[in-house]
Amino acid sequence: MTDRFEDIPERALTWHRAGRGAALATVVETWGSAPRRVGSMLAISGDGEMAGSVSGGCVEGAVVVEAMEALEDGKPRLLEYGVSDGDAFAVGLACGGTIRVLVQPIGSALPEEVLAELVACRAARTQVALVTDLEEGEPRLSTDGYAERFRMDRSGVEEDGRTFVAVHNPPLQMVIVGGVHIAQALVPMARIAGFDPIILDPRESFANAARFPDTRIVTEWPDEGIDLIGIHARTALVLLTHDPKLDDPALMRGFDSPAFYIGALGSKRTHAKRVKRLTEAGVSAANIARIDAPVGMDIGASGPAEIAVSILAQVIASLRLG
Repeated sequence: MTDRFEDIPERALTWHRAGRGAALATVVETWGSAPRRVGSMLAISGDGEMAGSVSGGCVEGAVVVEAMEALEDGKPRLLEYGVSDGDAFAVGLACGGTIRVLVQPIGSALPEEVLAELVACRAARTQVALVTDLEEGEPRLSTDGYAERFRMDRSGVEEDGRTFVAVHNPPLQMVIVGGVHIAQALVPMARIAGFDPIILDPRESFANAARFPDTRIVTEWPDEGIDLIGIHARTALVLLTHDPKLDDPALMRGFDSPAFYIGALGSKRTHAKRVKRLTEAGVSAANIARIDAPVGMDIGASGPAEIAVSILAQVIASLRLG
């Protein structure tokens, strides 16, 4: 599986534990066309090494100076910078903006044990938020209570104007059951969109490296394969085999999971037969309603590539719009 995490918190923890000193800088608010989104991070070591970015290069130098001072006195900094139109153009934007950056020295303003727990959650693919009171400077971790932020992958300041929630989500994952032609088009598209695609199909003539290069392939029976892979709240489950013997076991596992999307290939008539089978098997109407079928947005798609586009669009809409 491709790891799409930036390793900024991990680098900061490593530097701190090595005795080099470290601070973590995070974008907490932006106005205008700021170069980096809220939640973007920059780690700074005590000897000036950097990892990550808060502005694409516009204000990093100033942030490093502040971070060095924060490491000296152990206090956090809440900084505000205007990014000029000229600097913004240099990083590919049409106009500038304003950003606020929180600088937290590790071991004082950001306790080592809090950062270590954050790193552990990220390694375990557990969604977690680093919540900081911008006035008191006290950070804590939370794994719930911010459902909308977790779903939208959106860090930001709460309505009280002082509570900053930095969301750390596991990477997006797309489990594709069926190594068919549509899947061959969908895998690279999903990867471009930020998903880690996984092909699940016990038929090795369909699921093999020649058809899906540089892709994780699981050749277990779908229910056993899903148990092996693991489905979390950032998983889309896409069923493309058009074969009940393969799709139905995967659906049963999907119903028991927090997957944000479940879609199944097949015509309206095919789906009606699927609904009948599942109902007779005792599946609740609420679970059956979770299935998007026929899979994909109705864009008049013709051919595997366009069907793949419609599927990816529906998955993203489900993730971002609910």
